Amino acid sequence: MSPTAREVSWTAGGALILDGVSLRAEPGSTLGLLGPNGSGKSSLLRLLAGLRRPSAGAIDIDGQAMAAWSRRELARRIAVVEQQVSTEVDLTVAEVVALGRTPHRGGWGGSGPEDAEIIARALARTGLDGLGHRRWHGLSGGERQRAQIARALAQEPVELLLDEPTNHLDVAHQLELLALVRELPVTAVIALHDLNLAGMFCDELVVLAGGRVVAAGAPRDVLTADLVGEVYGVRCEVSAVDGIPHVRFMPPDRGDVRP
Repeated sequence: MSPTAREVSWTAGGALILDGVSLRAEPGSTLGLLGPNGSGKSSLLRLLAGLRRPSAGAIDIDGQAMAAWSRRELARRIAVVEQQVSTEVDLTVAEVVALGRTPHRGGWGGSGPEDAEIIARALARTGLDGLGHRRWHGLSGGERQRAQIARALAQEPVELLLDEPTNHLDVAHQLELLALVRELPVTAVIALHDLNLAGMFCDELVVLAGGRVVAAGAPRDVLTADLVGEVYGVRCEVSAVDGIPHVRFMPPDRGDVRP
């Protein structure tokens, strides 16, 4: 089994951010989280990662309550890629990626040949081979994002949670990244804004609005013009090629333009 949320709610500062959310990612699948800004996608990812505790409901990993797992056990199996990561320490790319090996090291914290091989493989998979010597503060936004994904791959996770991983990436790298995630032997949960990328690469979709699940299922069933209009407030047409939905957005009517 994989992460399962059962009627999860989460409150912050007196505001209800998530309200009775349930989902289950099938083992080995790629599940996409969709929804406008403020819908609760990032908060749900942090709950699934064990970085926060739900105010109500429960999250299970392999049928066990998350509270039953130690921090080290969770760190060994769940890798998280946040939207933006900053550090005051000017590490090299290779040093950033090596952080993914930390949960697997023994008490002395030393690294060995196997760690070096895994780090090199993660750099190559994300197109960063040959750039391991580069300094973090000298990287572009896209290069930083790829370095963080390489760090997650070096962790060799069972579950991979990604929050807007295609931010700062050009189209070619967006496609390469999501194709890579699908090929990995992991259960992936990805928060995305791009509906067409979600329809192309995700096995299942969960759509959030106002902290609640408003739709869930296969992309071809979820991505409809009615749903996109209701959740995002935009007009579109949805077509399908080989079962993959494609959303074509339409200009707003003058009466729809916000002041």
